Amino acid sequence: MTRKKLIAGNWKMNETIPEAVVLAQEISNLADPAALDAVDVAVCPPFVDLKPVKTVLEFDRVNIALGAQNVYWEPAGAFTGEISIPMIKEIGCTYCIVGHSERRNLFGETNEGVNLKARALIEAGIAPIVCVGESLSVRDEGVYLDFVTSQVRAAFAGMDAEDAVRAVVAYEPVWAIGTGRTATPEQAEEVCAAIRATLAELFGDDVAQQVRVLYGGSMNEGNAALLLVQPDIDGGLIGGAALKAVSFIEIVKAAR
Repeated sequence: MTRKKLIAGNWKMNETIPEAVVLAQEISNLADPAALDAVDVAVCPPFVDLKPVKTVLEFDRVNIALGAQNVYWEPAGAFTGEISIPMIKEIGCTYCIVGHSERRNLFGETNEGVNLKARALIEAGIAPIVCVGESLSVRDEGVYLDFVTSQVRAAFAGMDAEDAVRAVVAYEPVWAIGTGRTATPEQAEEVCAAIRATLAELFGDDVAQQVRVLYGGSMNEGNAALLLVQPDIDGGLIGGAALKAVSFIEIVKAAR
């Protein structure tokens, strides 16, 4: 089955509002309409930048989606500092990253929390980009496949096939995020194939063949083509390279 590639830029905690507007405009100006027809593209700025970036994309009528970097699963309430799904939906988000390793490692996000967020997003019609990945110590121990697939099982717990097919999974080896190290195409494919096999066990092969599995972890314009040609890698969750319009668009072109 041919799955449409997805390239999503995770801007992390970067770009003030004026900087975000400039970056969004640069991406819009450089984007090739033919590439945007062939590849799904999304940008995930910080919360304060979502509306200004959406305004740029709408004004330019460019086929680039908007995503958030995190969300809370309750629709409203006394949750100081949190952002709700109705809030990001109203702005125009169609994707939301959940379970990024930085959220897990720095802010104590759990598998259970990731599951609650993913299920709530799906119910609201927003596609969760569920991040999974192992640390260097887990990889060196040789148990990385068990570790990553257990994260997948936890994230998709309580979902049915109809829910699962609306999600995206992003494999991001923690040892390759922001380090300049990248999993080889073979290493990345091995884990992405295991993720798809796990989805097949949970929901059947038809669903597993529809779910997009992305690779993240220092993907850039130099290595994107070799990673994206792998049969079970359906795109990329891009960090540092997403903050440079030229680099980001080159990755999009590589995904065509």
